[in-house]
Amino acid sequence: MPELPEVETVRRGLAPALDGARLVRVDVNRPDLRWPFPDRMADRLRGATIRALGRRSKFLLLHLDTGETLIVHLGMSGRMVVDDLSAPTGVQPGTFHRDAGWHPQHDHVVFHTDRHRVTFNDARRFGAMDLWPTDDLENHRLIAKLGPEPLGNTFNDAHLIAAFRGRNTPVKSALLDQRIVAGLGNIYVSEALHRAGIAPKRRAGRIAAPRVAALVPIIRDVLDEAIRAGGSSLRDHRQADGTLGYFQHSFRVYDREGLPCPTPGCDGAIRRIVQSGRSSFFCGVCQR
Repeated sequence: MPELPEVETVRRGLAPALDGARLVRVDVNRPDLRWPFPDRMADRLRGATIRALGRRSKFLLLHLDTGETLIVHLGMSGRMVVDDLSAPTGVQPGTFHRDAGWHPQHDHVVFHTDRHRVTFNDARRFGAMDLWPTDDLENHRLIAKLGPEPLGNTFNDAHLIAAFRGRNTPVKSALLDQRIVAGLGNIYVSEALHRAGIAPKRRAGRIAAPRVAALVPIIRDVLDEAIRAGGSSLRDHRQADGTLGYFQHSFRVYDREGLPCPTPGCDGAIRRIVQSGRSSFFCGVCQR
């Protein structure tokens, strides 16, 4: 499932095409994805201008001049890809975007502006869309319980120390709890814990405060690096121009079971365990 860097990468890729654009037509090609689409979604979007393109956790937010916000979740396999309709004559818009895994029957929602076409393609249909009043967005059921953004000022050492205090859950589970910090997923928690030298099974409440505080800038660094790399493309993620992200080439532990630990001076190997049904990758020597 796309994590914060992948969603932020998509947001930045969509911005030149959608920020300030007027939706002249929206094609809704099925009644639902993971959940039913909102009532009359195409009609409510038609003619609206996108005032700003935002993100909250793993959700894209299209803020409209109608007073509503379109909330988009990419699910497991969702992609939003831009076609430039002003391409030179004889060039089929978007042909270079369509890899072998792209099937037009999964083009479930298509947004049309004067200059661009933005297609939401989702083979597994785990994505979601909803329309909600912009001034009440923080009360939407998908957003209301989210913790602070890890790249924002409210995610700081005091917050994380307080959130971990007394917790008997493994630190990896604590960081995946969207109420503690929003947007982190399996990949980037594994990478951050390795850089911090903390084992994923370590109880969150038993980690000394200075080590918890040190996690905050490490998490930010991992996310910043991933965003600059266009996210991680393991299976389905594509940037808005259809290209792959490449942070997966910088993984230190994720999906590297059996390979040498990259920490200088460490002679350990990367191990894999399963926690709450998810794979955790770590070094048993330098992560304590």
